[in-house]
Amino acid sequence: MQRFDAIFIGAGQAGPSLAARMAERGMRVALIERKFLGGTCVNAGCMPTKALVASARAAYVSRGSAELGVKIAGAVSVDMQVVQRRAHRITMDARDGLGTWLGTMDGVTMIFGHARFEAADRVSVNGETLTAPQIFLNVGARPVIPDLAGIHSIDYLTSTSILKLDTLPRHLAVIGGSYIGLEFAQIYRRFGSQVTVIERGAQIASREDSDVSQAIQEILEIEGIDVRTGAESIAFARNGDGARISLNSAAIDASHVLVATGRAPNTDDLGLDLAGVAINARGYIVVDEKLATNVPGIWALGDCNGHGAFTHTSYNDFEIVAANLIDGEDRKLSSRIPAYALYIDPPLGRVGMTEREAASSGRNIHVSKRAMARVGRAKERDETLGFMKVIADADTGQILGAAILGIEGDEAIHGIINAMSAGTRYTDLQWSVPIHPTVSELIPTLLRGLG
Repeated sequence: MQRFDAIFIGAGQAGPSLAARMAERGMRVALIERKFLGGTCVNAGCMPTKALVASARAAYVSRGSAELGVKIAGAVSVDMQVVQRRAHRITMDARDGLGTWLGTMDGVTMIFGHARFEAADRVSVNGETLTAPQIFLNVGARPVIPDLAGIHSIDYLTSTSILKLDTLPRHLAVIGGSYIGLEFAQIYRRFGSQVTVIERGAQIASREDSDVSQAIQEILEIEGIDVRTGAESIAFARNGDGARISLNSAAIDASHVLVATGRAPNTDDLGLDLAGVAINARGYIVVDEKLATNVPGIWALGDCNGHGAFTHTSYNDFEIVAANLIDGEDRKLSSRIPAYALYIDPPLGRVGMTEREAASSGRNIHVSKRAMARVGRAKERDETLGFMKVIADADTGQILGAAILGIEGDEAIHGIINAMSAGTRYTDLQWSVPIHPTVSELIPTLLRGLG
């Protein structure tokens, strides 16, 4: 039996950083990864998909360059093999860099294999048993395939397998109108595919307010994406090399089908029952405010704990645990203000509550909304779609949430994220003097619309 001071199962965005902090303090740690270092972000999420977003935007801007006075001879075409190789290279550079960093670190033993618990303080991997008083789970999540009629009769794609695609689909059907599906829908429409988005719910991006969802749908439809909501009855049948999709009373013939209906935590084959670790009905590991499980000495970080499925929330999990275990601080999960982005173009930046959530909380709220067409930066670039919206507590002056759907919305939202993190009242920001011409310069005007 090999003995360590700490064992990490999974090498996503939280585990390696925490392992490094512990190794720097002279601890002996084992880092176990069943497949690839870097987790979803590096291998099947942020890095490769945003590389595709960049290529798709280059094609989109090139096609519209004449409106800005720039003429391109001939039609704009996309070489999917070059696009795919570039995205893969970005992934490999990040994965290899992480491996080099960890491989040269004293005190860190990297093991590639499938780890399972034998008891609360022991795991087995590759036929060996490892033990440690502290065990950290950073095992991530994977695409989940819903039980739809005929789905297994076709060759469907997931958000992971589509990254290997180096040919252009004639017609891509995207099953699921949430964040992952919408990003791929716009990417492939800009590459040149016909694209249909099929969503069972009443609106796409169901987490958002209806005005935000409607604006997102309009952005996609302007580019020629067919959005079908309220598709309560969906069935699949093989049609040559593609699929025929029946929904309600309509039928769609697609060459490729992307299933993007959600993700499930990788917790079903870890032997959690042998360690006594509690999970909820959806398979997520139950944790407390400090990310500890119900079993002393075991923590769960990242996507597998159900408290945010983002790189930044996973990394913040590392920061919380490191602060509490190493730095003697008292940090809690509840102090984190939820924020994220949807990387269609223009992007959506979001923080805190939606208007719907704030209204249902019983607070007395103020709401202010301004069109992106009022932003000088947007007009100069001829990208005026979208709007900004902010919600505040009318009694305390605290900002409760905001949405910026528009050019550089994913960056401009950080001014509001920082204000909310610092507890700054909106009345204290109304008369700030932002730089012109920027997207953020409209924020004080937006805030002055509250009340």
